[in-house]
Amino acid sequence: MRIIFFLLISLQMYASQNLIDIYQKEGSAGISKIFDDVLATKDYWDNKLADQNTSFGYFESINHLLTCNKETSSLKLYSKEFNNSFILEKNFSAFIGEKQGDKQREGDLKTPIGVYRLLQKLDNVDSFYGPLAFVTSYPNTLDKAKGKNGSGIWVHGLPLNQSRDDFTKGCIAIDNSDLKYIEAEIDFRKALIYIDQDRYPEIKKDTLALLLSDLYTWKQAWKENDFQSYLNFYDSDFKHKNGLNFKRYKRYKQRIFNKNESKQILFTNINIIPYPMTELKEAYLILFYEEYNSKSYTFKGKKELYVYLKDGHFSILSEQ
Repeated sequence: MRIIFFLLISLQMYASQNLIDIYQKEGSAGISKIFDDVLATKDYWDNKLADQNTSFGYFESINHLLTCNKETSSLKLYSKEFNNSFILEKNFSAFIGEKQGDKQREGDLKTPIGVYRLLQKLDNVDSFYGPLAFVTSYPNTLDKAKGKNGSGIWVHGLPLNQSRDDFTKGCIAIDNSDLKYIEAEIDFRKALIYIDQDRYPEIKKDTLALLLSDLYTWKQAWKENDFQSYLNFYDSDFKHKNGLNFKRYKRYKQRIFNKNESKQILFTNINIIPYPMTELKEAYLILFYEEYNSKSYTFKGKKELYVYLKDGHFSILSEQ
């Protein structure tokens, strides 16, 4: 009700300009601009989030979180309930990589620190890995931008017919009955795994409202070909998934913006989760589904922004 009320107030703000006249003269693009402007305000998100439980983040399409604490060698399963709150379903003991710290390269025997999708469920695995395994998205876009490599980081079970060491080579291993419990409880396509040396941090509503309003302000600058405002959201240490650093990415985007094309951009299924980085305390992963249409390019797919808070706004470190 609070959101509907705020939307009605927003519409009344434009009543003096005559919303119907705007539609007559500018079509749906004019109306879209009004709503986009509202979505880019922190007040809108402050109101929307007021009655939501946002201690874990903001989630429109993620229903389950797995959190691995490397310090305690544990894996917890949380499920989303009413009002965006997450409840603890179960706490499992886990085997992790033998070496401490964040994974940097293939064979370093470390479990990575970060947030990852579960890309695939493998039902036909070697008996050493138990009855099944979930494949994580390590290395993610930020990992690659930071020069990390390696692959095959799974959440899997224990050997069916043999013993095993007290550590893994970097994967997360749990009892087979616990793994089967997770399999039965989650849709892995709507789950994320958060891995850190410490406990899961709580996010303030004010921070989430800022991140969401910045996301739509960034989108508006993109949509309106406001190159400088768009570029201001990128960190000087930015690296794209294709390996472009900030200077090369700036030149690449400048050529695109110079076309001055009309474009439609839609963001849905937005999810914001804290991102564990030892060098940055306030880093976040923003996941969403993007639909982009212009005369020269069309895209529909999942997007990732790795950001941190700088001078009261988010700054993009990496993007996919």
